[in-house]
Amino acid sequence: MAGKIYTKTGDDGTTGLFGGQRVRKDHLRIEAYGTVDELNSLIGTVRSHKPILEAVDQLLNTIQGQLFVLGADLATPDRKERQNFSIPRVISDDVTCLESAIDEFEGELPPLQHFILPGGTQAGALLHVARTVARRAERLIVSLQFEEPEIGELPVQYVNRLSDLLFVLARSVNHSQGVEEHPWIPNSVS
Repeated sequence: MAGKIYTKTGDDGTTGLFGGQRVRKDHLRIEAYGTVDELNSLIGTVRSHKPILEAVDQLLNTIQGQLFVLGADLATPDRKERQNFSIPRVISDDVTCLESAIDEFEGELPPLQHFILPGGTQAGALLHVARTVARRAERLIVSLQFEEPEIGELPVQYVNRLSDLLFVLARSVNHSQGVEEHPWIPNSVS
């Protein structure tokens, strides 16, 4: 590594975006891509829990790369900076990839008859947590999109599909380990 990990430039509560613009660390843009980073780390944690289906592990590896792309996209507000740095963006093929994976993994599962309680194996339970972090990232990106429309629709679509996929993968991982799902049955009100 060329330099030290600490720069001290953020000691004043600001951070730099691609292009050099500085914003507060609690800026909506930072919250959005910070939550995407949290999701990526959580997916890495899921991948560390073995045994996990090889197909799931490979898919999660691909998703981790896509989340880096999404984070870079969200961290680059200026269109000129996007051109200067060739910042990749989430594309419609990324969304289609997630949809195909949902269809593939869901096709191997018994149909849902009830809402299910999150849980199961460690990897399955963590995938449920990852799903909720993806939903939080989605809410933040939607808020950012209303403030800065140039973000476009694809980041929201991508994270929306990703949360659906993480739900299906949680079910798939649990199913592959023979762990039954526990339905949520509302208490009857008298």
